[in-house]
Amino acid sequence: MSLTDAGIASALAPAGLQFIERVHGEVRDPLPPGKSAASCFDEDGRFDSLPEEIVSVDDPDLEAKVNAGWWRMASECGLLDEQREFLLAVDYREPGGIEPEIDWVRVRLLDEWDLAGSGVPVLGSYFGGVFTDRFVPEFTMVSLDGRMLLNTTVWGNGTVSTVVIRPDRAPGH
Repeated sequence: MSLTDAGIASALAPAGLQFIERVHGEVRDPLPPGKSAASCFDEDGRFDSLPEEIVSVDDPDLEAKVNAGWWRMASECGLLDEQREFLLAVDYREPGGIEPEIDWVRVRLLDEWDLAGSGVPVLGSYFGGVFTDRFVPEFTMVSLDGRMLLNTTVWGNGTVSTVVIRPDRAPGH
């Protein structure tokens, strides 16, 4: 049985995310057709974490560094609206389920938050388990206006960083 909205709301609370609603219908995002955030280029409006914000999964300060890099990019690139709301991709599959059941939920970032250190499974990486047994954050978010997508992800070299796609801020735009 898939997770419920109440279950997702409860799961997100320790991260400082207030569940508002599940989004029904299509979500507009700025990704070019056929591309993921990782496959976009500068001309697509790709912005990467600063070098000091790229964190090894083994770094003892992983949580603080990922949170700081996420906050900088979310703030500078316009993820949050006036109420600090945005869309978050959530996997509703039941624990132990094989096939992902990705839906978008509208959430509000509370004053006290900790996305990377919360240990919230819906904000965690399956791929991170290749490198470590500890909780490694990985999540995708879109601004309510659909102008930007933010992806905090684990890379093949065992690092975590954030990528933003914001086409209206691409060079030459």
